[in-house]
Amino acid sequence: MPGGGTPVQGGGYRPELRRTLGFRDLVVYGLVFMVPIAPFGIFGSVYASSGGMVALAYAVGMVAMLFTAASYAQLVKAFPFAGSVYNYAGRGIGAPVGFLAGWAILLDYLLVPSLLYLIASVAMHATVPAIPVWAWLIGFVLFNTIVNVYGIKMTARITMVMLAAEAVVLVIFLTAAGIALLEGKGHGSVFSPVYNSTTFTSAVVFGAVSVAVLSFLGFDGISMLAEENRGGAAQIGRAMLAALGLAGLLFIAQTWVAALLVPDPPGLLTNGDPDGVAFYDAAEVAGGPWLATLTAVATAVAWGVANSMVAQVATSRLLFAMARDRQLPRFLRKVSVKHGVPANAIVLTAVLSVAIGLYMAWRSDGIALLSSLINFGALSAFLVLHVAVVWHYLVRGKSRNLVAHLLLPAGGFAILTYVVINANVAAQRLALIWLGVGVLVLAGLYAAGRRPTLSGMSTPTERERA
Repeated sequence: MPGGGTPVQGGGYRPELRRTLGFRDLVVYGLVFMVPIAPFGIFGSVYASSGGMVALAYAVGMVAMLFTAASYAQLVKAFPFAGSVYNYAGRGIGAPVGFLAGWAILLDYLLVPSLLYLIASVAMHATVPAIPVWAWLIGFVLFNTIVNVYGIKMTARITMVMLAAEAVVLVIFLTAAGIALLEGKGHGSVFSPVYNSTTFTSAVVFGAVSVAVLSFLGFDGISMLAEENRGGAAQIGRAMLAALGLAGLLFIAQTWVAALLVPDPPGLLTNGDPDGVAFYDAAEVAGGPWLATLTAVATAVAWGVANSMVAQVATSRLLFAMARDRQLPRFLRKVSVKHGVPANAIVLTAVLSVAIGLYMAWRSDGIALLSSLINFGALSAFLVLHVAVVWHYLVRGKSRNLVAHLLLPAGGFAILTYVVINANVAAQRLALIWLGVGVLVLAGLYAAGRRPTLSGMSTPTERERA
């Protein structure tokens, strides 16, 4: 029960969060966070940046994330605590590294809800122009905050309904698109979304992966629920791999058929998709205006309610974990006695989402800038995660499992490094500034006599290594 009991899995923490989630809940949470129809909103950008090989970009992205999920699965078994890469890097390498890894992924988690709310609000404003973007954004945030404060089980129930609705829309689209292709409405080779000899280069593909990977971000959020999972640490790893695999296959299928139905491929390659309507144009070719409207509204609701709801959950757990270790203000570690959730962290996430969302709505490049920053922050943290697996198991633990503790993390590190190198240059610069601020904050903690430590470290030796 919250507020008492024995330490969490021998790590020294009191069990404050309620263990109510099973395997299905975790997989659903991951799928909703990733959004099975996520490519609807960024399809045009990925298509243009990949030279039309959008399905290939998603396939490579899935492989990169599977490597990362394998590393998560290894570390969650060793350290079954909330906090994700912050905890894993801190315990696997050292607390200062954990702080910087947490700071890097904080860029992802703090900005993800804002991006989701903004995209959904813009889409709903286009559908119902009488209601301004800011009103939609605030409405989405208020609804999700109330649900999340009420308790994680309520969140799981609502997201289950949302997932079912998204699945229905996706089936409708795939069915209509399949019929349209059989009727000859498609263009080009059926394999062109996977390989196009006129546009293929590794730089093009990996540059597109740096955009497509936005759709996969969220599978790692499952690890944030380690202290609310009732099935053991291994279940977290299985749920991450299952959710990632299912989502990846859905992403590849929907972008493959949509790429064959784009009405003006040369124009999309040349001009990009500044209005974010390329997928809906393909849907209109497949089924008519009604299908274009259905997919647009489904995207808005999925991003603005389902995805942003679970994004708020993950962000609040990261803030809670870092505050519990005195690396963020203490008020963020407060857990609601009645509902067993970090209420203050949830509310702060909501406030930041409104502020950042409204500011980015005012900027003409707000959505593109948010997307690039989120991807770069997450991928940087994932790189540290792979290093943590090798350091904890191979260097410290002298593991002989070279596949799980060397080859897989090394493969994931290599792929993600190439993706980061080919990412948006502006995002690279801004993200490096964010990391620089993190280094200054870390130096400030040392100067104030608050050297980073993870209070749940189970042994004096482990604390000394930090």
